[in-house]
Amino acid sequence: MRVVVAGATGLIGSRTVARLRDHGVEVVPVSRGEGVDVSTGRGLAEALRTADVVVDVTDAPSQDQDVSTKFFTTATGNLLKAATVAGVEHYVALSVVGAGRVRSGYFGAKTAQEDLVRHTTVPYSLVRATPFHESVEATATAGIRPDGVHVPPLLLRPVSADDVAGALAHVAVGLPLFGVLEAAGPEEVRLDEVTAELLTALGRPGTVIADARAPFFGAVLEKRALLPGTDAHVGHHTFTQWLKSR
Repeated sequence: MRVVVAGATGLIGSRTVARLRDHGVEVVPVSRGEGVDVSTGRGLAEALRTADVVVDVTDAPSQDQDVSTKFFTTATGNLLKAATVAGVEHYVALSVVGAGRVRSGYFGAKTAQEDLVRHTTVPYSLVRATPFHESVEATATAGIRPDGVHVPPLLLRPVSADDVAGALAHVAVGLPLFGVLEAAGPEEVRLDEVTAELLTALGRPGTVIADARAPFFGAVLEKRALLPGTDAHVGHHTFTQWLKSR
């Protein structure tokens, strides 16, 4: 089996490459550093020429809905076109829990990407992940105000990058799902509470304000909007374990 990983140098991509190699398959990393540009299509035809599976873990440069939608529709469109020509047998795309029911911000962009994948002729699987542990830190940085750190009091099951990569690799070496697998962390937490835990661990304790109007990845969300279903694939690494190991 020959698996092409698009976005191979990123947080998830680099780990996915390693997990796939653990499965004993041939992995072809695709990134600009390898001379392939998913936004323009440069180098894609050659990279996918003998691929059996494509794993798409590319990510947008911004959480802004317009910017991220343009990126995903262009990059995924180019990848799907090349995959169709190459006769790829399985296209695996990384998405987010909340896509399909949240239509704003980054989630709206991911919904647009999923729609492209679903309507292709290439057999596909979608892996929707809950927010990564690293997303908590990004949200804390984005929420800094003069009176404290504003974050929404969302209920989450944050997941480790390693657990997401493991789920992607498992799906990639199996039969196409023609549907969705959700990947989630092992515990349910409140975003404002784990943000306070993070800041304390970083030696930057301060006031964390639970603000229901504060955006998360460009969207204002209901409290339970990002919780996965009961049949989600559950990872092993908790947020506290991630804090201790970072």
